[in-house]
Amino acid sequence: MLNEFWNTAPTAYKVTVFCAMGLIGVGIILNLIGNTSGNQGLATASLPVIGLGLVLHIVGLVVRGQTIRKNLKR
Repeated sequence: MLNEFWNTAPTAYKVTVFCAMGLIGVGIILNLIGNTSGNQGLATASLPVIGLGLVLHIVGLVVRGQTIRKNLKR
């Protein structure tokens, strides 16, 4: 396995990672906007978005681990 993992990674892993990064980024931006404008509802609503991004990040780690295990068995 001389290639970097990203070059040989399955599409599901790449999509999961980009979605996770996007959700975390959007959640942080919403949180910043909500806190600077004093809109507590927006700041609170951003927390589940960040949480979903973190869950997707963990799902990406599981997908990556399964792919590496499959490649090592060969």
